[in-house]
Amino acid sequence: MNTLAATITTAQRRALRAQAHALDPVVSISQKGLTETVLKEIDRSLTAHQLIKIRVYAAEREQREALLAELCGVLGAAPVQHIGHLLVVWRENPAVVEAAAPAKPVSHRARPKLTKKAAAAKTDKVARSRKITLGKPRRPTRT
Repeated sequence: MNTLAATITTAQRRALRAQAHALDPVVSISQKGLTETVLKEIDRSLTAHQLIKIRVYAAEREQREALLAELCGVLGAAPVQHIGHLLVVWRENPAVVEAAAPAKPVSHRARPKLTKKAAAAKTDKVARSRKITLGKPRRPTRT
């Protein structure tokens, strides 16, 4: 376990907060506080996911802030967000970063571009092939 807390920029923090929005809390810290088993579970979760939410029960705001600082210092993680009883923590895992890196950048020029004339002809063909139903006239054809 690292003894130095990681640091992140405000842009990274903003992106991580957006990612964490959809996450559910993985670990809960209850009355006994930050025990060795809780630290191991948080460490295991950070190794697997990099970004986790932690729910803290029965603690005042100052206690939660101190808990977040201690947690990040012990595990070498970066605090992302502290809102209510939820703490969001991030720690980079080099193995996950290498696996997530794309092998080849995707080019937008790979597929042929559809011109305006071709797009209009395509939509007209679709409009002509549609059956005429009462109350819904088909699109007029070009002359």
